[in-house]
Amino acid sequence: MEHGRVPYQKILFVCINRRQPNEICCSHRGSEAIAESLKTKLKELGLSRLVRVSKSGCQDLCAKGSNVMVFPDYIWYHGVTLEDVERIVQDTVRGLQPASAPASPPV
Repeated sequence: MEHGRVPYQKILFVCINRRQPNEICCSHRGSEAIAESLKTKLKELGLSRLVRVSKSGCQDLCAKGSNVMVFPDYIWYHGVTLEDVERIVQDTVRGLQPASAPASPPV
């Protein structure tokens, strides 16, 4: 086994848990489309190497869904819709450090 630093500055965990048709869950509230929209927006901005969108299983907050959690910021967005994607991206990328360039050789 090997270990290292997480290769992303932030990770957005989007609950895509799917329950029975008559049960409340994030998937029934459009969370899969939200995850895809977040990925697309971050890719358009050239930030997909700094921010990872990861689909998660149940976050045990179904009644408040769709749910998105941002780490390491410990931010929880709930009741998320597609219309919220732009704001989540803007809030998430604020303060990101640019990707580090390779070190220059000594002169």
